[in-house]
Amino acid sequence: MTDKYIIRVTAGADYDVKKHQVIPVNQADTVKVSSALMDAEINVRVQDYAGLPRNSPATSPYFSAEPHAYNKDRYSIALRFTPKQPPPPSASSKSGSKEGADGDDVDDEDNDDEDDEDDAEEEESEAKGIRAADLQWGNDFDHPIRDRLPPGFGTAMNIVKWWIDPGLEGDAYADSPYLYGPALSSFNAVHVGPGEHDPGRGGLWFDEGGDEDGHAARAGFGAPADARARMKWALRADAKDRWVWEYGRTYGLDFFNPYLDFSEFSLRLPGFTLPIMKYWDGQSLRSPKRRSHVLRYVLRNRSTAETYLVVTFTLYRREDVEEDGTVKQAALDGNPLLPPADESAAAAEKEGGGGKEAAKEEEKFDEAEVLEEARRRLSNVGVEDTADDDVD
Repeated sequence: MTDKYIIRVTAGADYDVKKHQVIPVNQADTVKVSSALMDAEINVRVQDYAGLPRNSPATSPYFSAEPHAYNKDRYSIALRFTPKQPPPPSASSKSGSKEGADGDDVDDEDNDDEDDEDDAEEEESEAKGIRAADLQWGNDFDHPIRDRLPPGFGTAMNIVKWWIDPGLEGDAYADSPYLYGPALSSFNAVHVGPGEHDPGRGGLWFDEGGDEDGHAARAGFGAPADARARMKWALRADAKDRWVWEYGRTYGLDFFNPYLDFSEFSLRLPGFTLPIMKYWDGQSLRSPKRRSHVLRYVLRNRSTAETYLVVTFTLYRREDVEEDGTVKQAALDGNPLLPPADESAAAAEKEGGGGKEAAKEEEKFDEAEVLEEARRRLSNVGVEDTADDDVD
């Protein structure tokens, strides 16, 4: 299956891939992306990479350095991120009076006083930067994927939320699927300050913590110094209220893990492996052949829905890529819409009974057995310490 596709990684300030820059995967050179809302530099590393640009390194020194060698990490998205003060809202967007849920004016003075106090605190935080509760990191799609999710997907998400990122929220079965978590708890490393650019370790390098001023800022918010403790702390409601991503301050962020294997297009979780591409490629019921497939990582604002950064991993059919690595225009122009269900089912049957094959695999999938195996494998690394905590 993997020999039919080739991957290209791009980044931009919004969803329009035509405006994106191609990222030189596994190279120390960064890609710079700027907008009215932020400035960013990006490195992407992928272990066993065989994608575009042509002749890209198959690996990066990043994966030989600790803790990534011990973790056996498979990929990393590292960014040096500086949020900017947004322009003030127009006068027309400001409301002169508070309204109740039914549209009537609220007259309760006590409630008004409490609301005014809360609004004042929130406005003070927003004047300084982006609240922790608002800066999100995750994946989204602009078309439904529910008919192409493999057997065991729900179990996989339970394991991901249980062990990898308890802050994830979303709906993979919606018309516009998404899975977002607070950036403060989702990124594996958060460095308050510019961090390092070290070609010997693959480019951007961020240890948990910060520069001298950054350490003081973290301490002021009450953030733990340890990465895992900070990720756990960041799930608390009070942490989301206290931490602010300050305008004009630079942060180093690194997102990495050993679970997503781009060389085989599979999700390898403790206990079982999900062969994503097998279903993404149209072998399951109601899944048409597409010219390309996109996995998209997004840094966004929950309250305003503004997008800061979009990193895309796009799989193109090899026949749509020229020898020099240029993607043909037909593939860049987008994918066809999903056909009606009966057409998709007929296509799947014609291509070898894909729907029946998916049904058989679903019958074989034993959720209880998979969860027990995952618990067994993770019990040695203290997963219960994380799983039993209450989070908001």
